[in-house]
Formats: sequence, structure tokens, C-alpha cells
Amino acid sequence: MIEVKELTFSYGKDKQALHGLNFSVGDGEIFGFLGPNGSGKSTTQKILTGVLKGHGGYVSLFGQDISTVHTQDFFRKIGVLFEFPYLYANLSAVDNLKYFSSFYPAKQLRDIEEILEKLEFKADFMKKPVSSYSKGMRQRVSMARALISSPKLLFLDEPTSGLDPSGAVLFRKIIEEERAKGTTVFLTTHNMLDADLLCDRIAFITNGNIVALDTPKRLKEQNCNHRVRIEYLYQGRREEKIIEIPELERGIPFMHDEIISVHSEEPTLEDMFIQYTGRGLS
Repeated sequence: MIEVKELTFSYGKDKQALHGLNFSVGDGEIFGFLGPNGSGKSTTQKILTGVLKGHGGYVSLFGQDISTVHTQDFFRKIGVLFEFPYLYANLSAVDNLKYFSSFYPAKQLRDIEEILEKLEFKADFMKKPVSSYSKGMRQRVSMARALISSPKLLFLDEPTSGLDPSGAVLFRKIIEEERAKGTTVFLTTHNMLDADLLCDRIAFITNGNIVALDTPKRLKEQNCNHRVRIEYLYQGRREEKIIEIPELERGIPFMHDEIISVHSEEPTLEDMFIQYTGRGLS
């Protein structure tokens, strides 16, 4: 679906943003592209979506070189959710979606009210202007805009931004449903929970270089210290011990009356992000 080889880009002399990126994204895969601010992830996404021209190296989508493809049919297969909603504030959700739908063949389009309902958009706001919406409501309209054309390739930039926990769970469910239909998803986010729960593979990018690329599970396993934390009760007191996993295989090596919990000391994806990029999530 996506093939990137030796991708470079410069914003001018001494402003090289990308230093020869190599990665591929398979059909129906959810691929996470994660990095600190200024790392090159937004530049990469702009190149992949055709917004930014003049890159070096090779980039193909749907098996076609993006630098030589300029047809409407090609870009109609792509849906994009931008980090900051691009909506007309004086128009309603319905009118915004009607306008964006006008760029696509009717046979490709989903029903506007159906998709808004699926996104749990408040029915009484459907015909009110976007300027009256909360951030979470705008995010729902933006997601509807990305999905309205039934895209084969979906670019999502911070999809759960501005949503409450139930909204974030809903969006993750919808993204998984899109993948189940065969849609490929390219996800950029600072939300490590989204990346961990959704992505088949993730790439960490920093200073214009990919520094790690694997499944979330393998990245964490490779950096695991193979210890477990055990909370237990003994003689009426709550205690805690950290032991090596091989010790646990031979049985619990200490006196106890009741085991309360056992947790692995496996690092989180956020730990891995900081380790590989050298920076936090801000």
C-alpha cells in the first residue's frame, strides 16, 4: 500500500528535515508513525498525502509513484483527518460534509447523517454552525469528513485529540472497523495508548531518522527486565516484592497468606518512546 525508500526532504539550506527514511505499510495494516514535535513526522505525512512536493527518494501509494501521479481518481482513494480541524465555521456539520462530498462520485459516498450518528454526534447540533461546537464535536465532524468518501487509505493525525475517554474508545472502535473492511491506516499521534491498542507496527522517528520499527509488543519485550511485582498479604500486613521471572517459575519464593496481584515490570510504550527518541511526549 505504501512504500518509502530513502526519503529525504529539505526546507532549504541547512534545514534538512528527513534523512533517508525507509519503511512500508501493508494493505489493511494500522501503522503508527510516532515522534516528538519537530521530528519530521508531519513532513512525512504531508509528502505521503501529496501536500508537500520536492522530496528526494521514492514514495509510492497503491503501487504508483506519488511524484508522477496527479489524477483525481488517485487522491479520491485517500481520506485525511488533520490534527487541527479544517471546517467552515459558518456552516453546519451537515453542510460542511455536503460540500466536501461534492468532490467525490456519488457511488463512493456514505450517508452523512448515518456516519454522524455512528460517531455519536449530537443530533440537535447537526444544522447549527461549527463555530458553536466544542473541540470534541469538531473532531467528530472532521472524522466524518475523512470517512465520508469510503477511503482505501486513511491518514489520521491525533484522531482522539479533544475527546473524552468514551469518545476515544468510540474512535478506536471505528478505526478498527475500518481496518476490518480492508482500509489501511497511517496513524500519527502522541497518545501512546492509541498506538499500543491500535497499531500492528509502529515507527519512532526523531531528527528526521527512523530509530525503531516493530510491533508495540516486540519493542516492549526487547527492553523488558524480566521481573514481576507481587503484592501480597502476610500476617495481616500488605507487602510487595519484585522478583526475577525464573524464580517465579519454581514457585513463589517467600511466605504469604494471599496473593493480591502480579504485574510484569515490562516497560510501557511511552517508556520506549522516550528511550528511542530521547524526548518526552510534549
